[in-house]
Amino acid sequence: MHPRYLSNAFVVGEGRGGAAVFVDSGAPVTPLLQFVSTHSLRLTHLLRTHSHSDHVEHEEELDLPVMTTSFETEGLEIEAIPTPGHSDDMVCFVITDPTGDEFVCSGDTLFKDSVGGGNFEQVKSSVMDVYMKMPHDRRVLPGHSDITSIGREWEYNPFVRVWRGVEPEGTERVTVGGRAATLVVWSPDYDGKGKAWVRYEDGEDAIVGGSSVERDG
Repeated sequence: MHPRYLSNAFVVGEGRGGAAVFVDSGAPVTPLLQFVSTHSLRLTHLLRTHSHSDHVEHEEELDLPVMTTSFETEGLEIEAIPTPGHSDDMVCFVITDPTGDEFVCSGDTLFKDSVGGGNFEQVKSSVMDVYMKMPHDRRVLPGHSDITSIGREWEYNPFVRVWRGVEPEGTERVTVGGRAATLVVWSPDYDGKGKAWVRYEDGEDAIVGGSSVERDG
């Protein structure tokens, strides 16, 4: 994890001596390269969830083919699924090893207890129509902070709970950038500042950083 951006980079391999892939490169890569060496892994590709600077910082020094589409590399099967919203080029990667073990690398769309900011309707669709349709035991490797699972986010993620209809929308009045709004959802976020779904008086929905929300008291 990057000490400032809190962005993650991962190595996923099929086993000692097998093929492996990097997932994003925004975090310090030296510890991961040491892991690759210790386990005699063979790096074949770099998976890019999206092109924001905190996820591509070390791409050039890794000198690996950058992938944003589905492919196979020896025993690893990698499915790329478009999940626009946080960015137009956002994709998630479902990685399956020869034993059937699976991960999904979610970039900046789905986090533990939160979701990414961006185009509201696209983010909602990516979360509910892509991620929440996945097996609940599938582990989620997010672009920032803690690993989670689909089932955990189905049960506990504040955004997902409201989108599912099991929690009511909030009614607290707030101000965001000088605009009056209703706070529909408040959640923790990886940076410690929170994440909010707000609805402005003109009906526009938005997902914004918690630091931009002015709450009474």
